[in-house]
Amino acid sequence: MSDTVRWGILATGGIAERFVTDLAGLEGAEAVAVASRTEASARAFADRLGIPRAYGDWDGLLADPDVDVVYVATPHHAHREAAGRALAAGKAVLCEKAFTLNAREAGELVGTARERGLFLMEAMWMYCNPLVRKLAELVRDGAVGEVRTVQADFGLAGPFEAGHRLRDPSVGGGALLDLGVYPVAFAQLLLGEPDSVQAHARISPEGVDLNTGMLLGWESGASALLSCSLEADTPLTAAVTGTAGRIEVPRGFFFPERFTLYREGAEPEEFVNGDDPHSMRHEAAEVMRCLRAGETESPLVPLDGTLAVMRTLDAVRDRVGVRYPQEAGLQGAAAGEGPLTRV
Repeated sequence: MSDTVRWGILATGGIAERFVTDLAGLEGAEAVAVASRTEASARAFADRLGIPRAYGDWDGLLADPDVDVVYVATPHHAHREAAGRALAAGKAVLCEKAFTLNAREAGELVGTARERGLFLMEAMWMYCNPLVRKLAELVRDGAVGEVRTVQADFGLAGPFEAGHRLRDPSVGGGALLDLGVYPVAFAQLLLGEPDSVQAHARISPEGVDLNTGMLLGWESGASALLSCSLEADTPLTAAVTGTAGRIEVPRGFFFPERFTLYREGAEPEEFVNGDDPHSMRHEAAEVMRCLRAGETESPLVPLDGTLAVMRTLDAVRDRVGVRYPQEAGLQGAAAGEGPLTRV
């Protein structure tokens, strides 16, 4: 791997544009190609962002010998196909969240990457944020004692009309995969995979979750109260409470500008992000570090952790009765395998 890591961008939506914009400020990173399902869309994106090559199909980008790593920014119902084809072409992959529609698909991608010795990482930018990393370090080091509760929420006010992609089950619509993945991933960053999952949701006429509450439990006695919504502008905050203190994260917990540690007998300690908390370059930098070091998995966003989050999301959908058309004939929400068998 040379000093410069050359990126291929698969898809041309808003999140792809944001990623390329942040990539431009990262030393040793270069976006060399973009692909879309239409040449016009790819060319417009390339011209706007100064990318040398544009392809009107995925195959052109995946065959490009100058592409070291593919950033998959398609809607999540297409992640399995897009990331799978990139791995089959021998490319390293950074794939947006939710990683796939379900744990079965996620397991297939992870299995392929491990069999072929290729790098694969979920684009969970929250895990790469320096302040989130500091928070997790404090919790691991016992700053709040033994964790007893985690709270987190992510909701948008909407309304989203029936034809919107967030209301379309065929593309994995609903609050859970777009928004709920953040609270679930936050809780599991601190506590690991839960031993029990309970959930309640308001379901749209199309069959996707519009408003979902989750209660996760661990054998340690810890619990997490999480929610996501397409109908309400929730606080977007998070809190971790332990036997010796608590941490409170204000609005925007998944890209925090600051958080406060409270401990009995001590003054509150505020931790501030001195960098741009909204930037996606931290996850890109981690991918590039791994590639240069010859690592096929990131310790910040481990694949086993991604699989565990997908199993929890499957369990939530199973509890509330949401199933996508692609899963017809599967047992359970996604026929995923995991320890989540108790309610």
